[in-house]
This record gives sequence, C-alpha cells and structure tokens, in this order.
Amino acid sequence: MGNESNAAAQRGTTPSFRNSNRWDTRQLVVMGLLCAIGVLLSFVEFPIFPAAPWLKYDASFVAYMVAGFAYGPGAGLAVGITAIVIHGLMDGNLWGAAMNVLVLVGFLWPAAVIYMRKRTLGRAVVGLLVGCVCALAMAIVGNIVVTPIYSGMPREAVIDLILPVLLPFNAMKAGLNTVLTLAVYKSISLLIKPQRR
Repeated sequence: MGNESNAAAQRGTTPSFRNSNRWDTRQLVVMGLLCAIGVLLSFVEFPIFPAAPWLKYDASFVAYMVAGFAYGPGAGLAVGITAIVIHGLMDGNLWGAAMNVLVLVGFLWPAAVIYMRKRTLGRAVVGLLVGCVCALAMAIVGNIVVTPIYSGMPREAVIDLILPVLLPFNAMKAGLNTVLTLAVYKSISLLIKPQRR
C-alpha cells in the first residue's frame, strides 16, 4: 500500500484505495443507535424450544448483524460486544455474556466478511449460513467449557444435553437470526450503509 501511495504522489494523483476502517460521525451515530437497540432487544426474551423452556431467544443479534453488513465485521463486533457487555453488567451474568460473545464472533465475523467482498443477496445468504455453522460450533464449545463453571452442572450432563436440547435450540436461534437479518437489512440498508464514492 505504501508503494501505491508513493507512486500516486509522483504522478500527482491520489491513491485509488480508501481506508474502510475509519468510521465517520454519521456511522458512529448509527452504530450507537444499533448498540442501544441491541441492548433493548436483549431483554425481550421468550422460549422457542418447548423441550427446554428455560432457554430463551432474543433478537439482539439482528442489530449487530445489520452493523456488520453495513460497516464491516469490525464495526459489527464493536456494536455487539459493547451491547453484550452492557447487558451482562445490567443482569449480573458475565458468564452468559462471555458465551454470547463467543457465539457472536462465530456468527457475525464470517457472515460479514463474505458479504463485504461482494454485496449481493446470494453472498449475504451464503455468509449467514456459514455464520450459522460457526455459531453452532461456538455455542457447543461454550456450553461444554463455560456452563459447568457457572451453573454447577457436571460437564458430562452438559454433553448429554447437546443433541437433544442445545443443538436444536441453537440451530433454531441461528435460523431466526438469519431470516430476521435478511429482512431487516434489506429494508433499511439504503438508509444506513455508507455512500459509495
């Protein structure tokens, strides 16, 4: 990149690349708004898997994914991790927050990276499906490692719950997040995504 800048300076032209990691004021405002929406949605929980009514779904990941699709994986993770930490501090469950961060990284990072390379519906769907698989893996690993620490449940008991409970619940959760992300982002993308130059 430095060679490109030097060559462009010698020709009297500007380099052809832009630093996409720089967030302007408008983008920061939108990211802050999405973070606030994510925190609010994280407290609207309801059961989606009758076999395990204590496991509840909230749509907060949709706000984080919108940020990731609009501004890139770094922005999405910044919004999501901030909101997750705020939620964890408010309800006193930092172990749960750690689990959510693991799943968020698995879901958002690959989806946003794949989508940012070519902003099409097909790439969004592929990215989200890859994100679903990675999120499921992170959720299972997180449950095996973290759940016994804060719940007092033996690790063997957690492992026994993977196939009948944890895997189907997290698959349903990932599926809902995928469908809602596609619907919401398509509806508001023109309002929040960066202007193309």
